[in-house]
Amino acid sequence: MNAVYEHLTLLLTEKFEVPAPEIRPDATLTDLDLDSLAVAELFLTLQEHWDVPLEDDSTTATLTLTEVTDRITTMRLAD
Repeated sequence: MNAVYEHLTLLLTEKFEVPAPEIRPDATLTDLDLDSLAVAELFLTLQEHWDVPLEDDSTTATLTLTEVTDRITTMRLAD
């Protein structure tokens, strides 16, 4: 497991109170019952932590945790 995914799961369990058994790589943010405000807050928190720009749009909630992790990892490697 990479550091980005580990940080994402930690945020989801601690800050957003998502039950740990629900967190899996193929779960979407919608599957985890995050509303649009929670998704925006999650992305802002991730942007600040990893110092990468993340787009929050209407399709963001349908991203899987793997896709979110990949976006952050790609942005970090592009720097």
